[in-house]
Amino acid sequence: MEYKTDIEIAQACQLRPITEIAEKAHVPEALLEPYGRNKAKVDLSLLKTERENGKLILVTAITPTPAGEGKTTTTIGLADGLARIGKDVTVALREPSLGPVFGVKGGAAGGGYAQVVPMEDINLHFTGDFHAIGAANNLLAAMLDNHIQQGNALGIDVRKITWKRCVDMNDRQLRNVVDGLGGKANGVPREDGFDITVASEIMAVFCLANSITDLKERLSRIIVGYTYDDKPVTAGDLKAVGAMTALLKDALKPNLVQTLEGTPAFVHGGPFANIAHGCNSVIATKAALKMGDYTVTEAGFGADLGAEKFLDIKCRIAGLTPDAVVIVATVRALKMHGGLDKKSLATEDLDALEKGIPNLLRHVSNIKNVYKLPAVVAVNRFPTDTDAEIDFIIRKCRELGVNTVLSTVWAEGGKGGEALAREVVRLCEEEKGDFTFSYDLDCSIEEKIEAVVKKIYGGKGINVLPAAKKQIEQLTKLGYDKVPVCIAKTQYSFSDDPTLLGAPEDFTVTVKNVKISAGAGFIVVLTGDILTMPGLPKKPAAENIDVDENGRISGLF
Repeated sequence: MEYKTDIEIAQACQLRPITEIAEKAHVPEALLEPYGRNKAKVDLSLLKTERENGKLILVTAITPTPAGEGKTTTTIGLADGLARIGKDVTVALREPSLGPVFGVKGGAAGGGYAQVVPMEDINLHFTGDFHAIGAANNLLAAMLDNHIQQGNALGIDVRKITWKRCVDMNDRQLRNVVDGLGGKANGVPREDGFDITVASEIMAVFCLANSITDLKERLSRIIVGYTYDDKPVTAGDLKAVGAMTALLKDALKPNLVQTLEGTPAFVHGGPFANIAHGCNSVIATKAALKMGDYTVTEAGFGADLGAEKFLDIKCRIAGLTPDAVVIVATVRALKMHGGLDKKSLATEDLDALEKGIPNLLRHVSNIKNVYKLPAVVAVNRFPTDTDAEIDFIIRKCRELGVNTVLSTVWAEGGKGGEALAREVVRLCEEEKGDFTFSYDLDCSIEEKIEAVVKKIYGGKGINVLPAAKKQIEQLTKLGYDKVPVCIAKTQYSFSDDPTLLGAPEDFTVTVKNVKISAGAGFIVVLTGDILTMPGLPKKPAAENIDVDENGRISGLF
């Protein structure tokens, strides 16, 4: 059987006019700002609509492997499944970064028959939000260096500048640079660097702001460096906030598109799931909740990263409470966690599955017992999965009091998500959670990190290196110790070692670096080797992308 590529499926779809999608999403035409026929921005006054909020469903997953899990695909397919069983539903997703699109992963608009469209636009320039965020980031960088060039009235120590420039592209050459060369007229020479746009604090601020006023307040708090006597210097000190907001004001409006089956989709913002919280914007989530009886959203990577940050950071800051959580797993990925080689995944292997399933069970237990939320496991079924393997997962999850539902949304779209949709509706209506955070904000910085490591990762403790200990002392002294922690670690393991698969125990997480994202309102805790500027692989996905004489794109995914 010959399968169509994702882009071929998307291009064959007959898209509905965005006005029709807006009507389905209860968005008044006066609040719609169309970008062509198939996408639009929605005015922020939508958030003041009298409609009651719908139910919030979070889709997360097991620890990622090269075998794939299909989290975004499941999110979209579940939304379409809910629509098929007669529910008024919206979906809220992140915007893809150009880095993965041209790098390793390819596009990020779902897959198969569960996609958001127009997928080419969403994966490329879309409505220009990321360009605006990059421009605001780099305006702040330019104003910072200009301030130093023009006499440095604030006394900024050029050796203590923390603000980097950014570009939304995987470009390892820019990780560390020396700029300001060429003599006195061309700036002050200093060491500098670039982050990818999704790792910029502007992105995190953008995604956590709930209004233009809140955006301005957050931007003003961003720390760009320190003075010679170690006092923080902010974007507010540099008088950059008004101009940055001018660049961001239109981008802040959420984007409305559709799934292949015409379900309204708010696609907006996309912070790095390591260095930031890996969720779409608060504004888009709140808009989606206003416009549907059920809103399906997702968070980046496995539940130890994405769901933890969604629950401990985004929900806390935005005052959100999920009504149900879906944990996506595949038999293939669990067998990889059990030590099976990627080439052997197509054959039944209950021993490998038994060794790998603790990974899923720890994620399930965390959602159910730490955060106290109703949950369901969605097994994204592949043709090579056997009934014995599926039955094994169902039995193990039932022991934790969690149901398992098969999902075939990649091949069947919303039809393959109907069973999952029914279970999600049952959870929302019949099982009430008692949502609890994994730590209290009054705890010390070290206590908060340790709580996540012990309760969520399953580790035995933390090892704080001397440099990080000094940073924690400084942040505590400056009064930044009562905010959430955003732990940046490998997505491939519960631990900070990507080679420890499954559900490792008795490990220690090493804290190397701790820094404040004062605008976003959280502390970034760096463990392991986390890059804020990825590089391209030996054969980047960009090599496969082309455009014909009619402007039709191929090879995007």
